[in-house]
Amino acid sequence: MAKETADVVVIGAGPAGAVSAYMLAKQGHSVLLLEKEPNPRFHIGESLLPYMMGLFERIGLRDVVAAQGYVPKFGGEFIDPTEKKFFEGVFRADFTKQGEGRHDNAFQVQRQRFDRMLAEQTQAAGARLLLGANVGELLMDGDRMVGVRYEHDGEQHEVHASYVIDASGRSGRIAHRFGLRKTLEKLRMVAVYRHYTGLDESHNPGVEGDIQVGAHDDGWVWAIPLSKDSISVGTVMPRDVLRGSTPEKLFEEHVARIPRITTRLTGTEPAMDLKIETDYCYHSDTVTGPGWLMVGDAGCFGDPMFSGGVLVATATAVRAAEALGEALADPSAEERLLDRYANYFKTGYDTYIRLIHAYYDGELVAMAADAARSTDRDTLERYLIRLIGGDFWSEHNSVAAEMRRRKEWDTFEPFQRVYGCPSYPHLDEQDRKERSQARVLRVTAGR
Repeated sequence: MAKETADVVVIGAGPAGAVSAYMLAKQGHSVLLLEKEPNPRFHIGESLLPYMMGLFERIGLRDVVAAQGYVPKFGGEFIDPTEKKFFEGVFRADFTKQGEGRHDNAFQVQRQRFDRMLAEQTQAAGARLLLGANVGELLMDGDRMVGVRYEHDGEQHEVHASYVIDASGRSGRIAHRFGLRKTLEKLRMVAVYRHYTGLDESHNPGVEGDIQVGAHDDGWVWAIPLSKDSISVGTVMPRDVLRGSTPEKLFEEHVARIPRITTRLTGTEPAMDLKIETDYCYHSDTVTGPGWLMVGDAGCFGDPMFSGGVLVATATAVRAAEALGEALADPSAEERLLDRYANYFKTGYDTYIRLIHAYYDGELVAMAADAARSTDRDTLERYLIRLIGGDFWSEHNSVAAEMRRRKEWDTFEPFQRVYGCPSYPHLDEQDRKERSQARVLRVTAGR
C-alpha cells in the first residue's frame, strides 16, 4: 500500500471541496483533493447568487467565473398565483436594489463546466487533484482523525494529514461514520427535473436571464436559463405528493400551473430524461471534531429554494480554509478555531433554512411586515433583496433578524451565532450605520 502525507486531505471536489483546497493551497499548504467521480457530474444548484460574486472577488476567482460565458442573472422572479407563499402575483428581486458596494448580478451555470473550472483553479493554485479516487476508511488515532485510505487506478493508498475536510456532499462520509446526520422532517421534499433546448427568450414575459420560481398548492417550480437556447426546469414537492402519482404526470401538471414558465418554454423540447432527487434535506449538529471538519452539503442541505446551496457551501469552505490555516500555524488554538468555525457554519445555514421555512409556511409576507416595524419600508425592500441574494451572515439585516426570532424554524441545537459577511466584510460597519439611520428615520416619521 502506497503511503503519503499532506497538511490537509479534502474528500470531494465539488464547489465546497475545490474552494477549500484552493484557499489552503494558496496559503502554501500541501493539499490532496480526492474526488470519486472520474469527471464532474450533473448536479442541481445551477443558479448562483450575487453574494457569490463578492466572495469570488475576495478570493481571486470572480474574473475566471465571469470569463466562462455563463448566462448573466440580474434578478429572480417569484410567481405566486396562490397568493399564499410570497407577495401577490409576481415579485422580482432586482439585484440592483441591494445598495451600493454590492455586485448587481450573478450567473446561471452548467454545473459540470462550473465544477470543472473550480477543480482546474485548485490545481493551478498548487493542490494535488485525483479524480476517480474512492475514499474508504477514515484513519483514526484515538479520537483524532489523522487521514484516509483511498483507491485510485486499482491501487490502495494511505494518506496521513493534519486535517481532513469532508466535502463529500450528500455522501457525508464523516456524518455517516459517526452517525451525525439528522433529517429535516419539515423539508423532506422531492425534486423532479429536466433540461430543455430550443429556448427563445423573446417568449419570456419577465426579464431575460432571471430565474423563475413559481408557487402552487403542492410545492413550487423552477426555471433556470443555462445558455442562449437551453433551460433547466424542475418541480419540488413533498414526498406524499409524489407517492400519489407518477413523476412524469406530476411534472407536467405542476409546470402547467405556472403560466409564466410555460410561456417561456414555448417552442422548447426536452433534452434529457426526467431526473429525481429524494429526501435531500438534512443537517448535523456536530460539524467539527479533532482533526476534521465538514464543509457545504456534507454538514447540511436545506432545499434548492432561493438557490443558496452553492453560496453557503463555498462560504463555509473559505472560512474552513482560513480556520485550518490558523490552526496549522498554531496547533494550540485548534479547539477555539474549530468551535468558532462550527458556529459560523451553523449561522449561515440556519439563516438560509429559515428563509426556506418562511416561504413554505406562507410567512414571508408577515415576517417582512414584522421587520418593517423596526425600519423604514424602502430599506426593508433592500434587506429582503439582499437576503434573497445571499446575505445570510449579516447581524444588521432586519428581515433576517426577524426570522431568527422564530423558534419553530430552529434547525440546529442551540449555538452561539457568529456573524460576518463572507462576501463583503468591509461593509459591516456601513450596514450597521444604515440600519441605525433607518430606525431614526422611522421614529422621526412617526411610523
